[in-house]
Amino acid sequence: MKNLATLIFAAILFSTTMNAQLKPVKYSEGSQALNGLFIKSAKKSANNPGILLLPAWLGIDNASKGIAEELSKLGYNVFIADIYGEGNYPTNTSEAGKQAGFYKSNPEAYQKRINAALQELVKSGANADNIAAIGYCFGGTGVLEAVRGHLNVKGIASFHGGLGKDAARKTEPTSVKVLICHGADDPFVPKEEIASFQQEMRDAKADWQMIYYANSVHSFTNPEAGNDNSKGAAYNPVAAKRSFEHLQFFLNEVLKK
Repeated sequence: MKNLATLIFAAILFSTTMNAQLKPVKYSEGSQALNGLFIKSAKKSANNPGILLLPAWLGIDNASKGIAEELSKLGYNVFIADIYGEGNYPTNTSEAGKQAGFYKSNPEAYQKRINAALQELVKSGANADNIAAIGYCFGGTGVLEAVRGHLNVKGIASFHGGLGKDAARKTEPTSVKVLICHGADDPFVPKEEIASFQQEMRDAKADWQMIYYANSVHSFTNPEAGNDNSKGAAYNPVAAKRSFEHLQFFLNEVLKK
């Protein structure tokens, strides 16, 4: 009996571990083949909250995988989006800059890729009306496009993301809650861009908040970004920890668990 109990416990543990793993998901947008990752919530919930995660400009990376795994433990179904698709994955920052630049200059194309991933999150089991989107760097810009494109999300959280949009684009009211986590010393987001974004939020009558983190530059949540602030992008463990705590507070407010 003791051996049987041990085997049953091992089977349950194995099953739980397997269910908590990131699983590849093949999907598409138009004719473009895409490869995302999904991880199921480690906790059962009648409300099946979901989080769409948009990675930085190099695409799905270790940082986004780690965040998805942590959010799964907290009770969220998480889908990491593939924005570029097969045949378009950058191998260096120069290629990443060109790819990301295309979507920044073509927001409707970016919105379509984001929406395709959003639909996959729903197909994977998340409640379509109980989803938030979070993004990092290039992905932080993307989650704002989810708001501007009226995608079906309850809230968005942007970490060290670009905030600007073409002034010619119309600003429309939104009910989506917005959290911006920003490095106080980020050299890649001009003061003018910040001011324009804040005015956009006011004009949209949005429920928004922007938190600044001291001694932090771009990529402050990414452990692989190094620790030299003079390069403009660097990891700050204090800011990373605080911003993740702020994200948890935000998600608890926005989503039903």
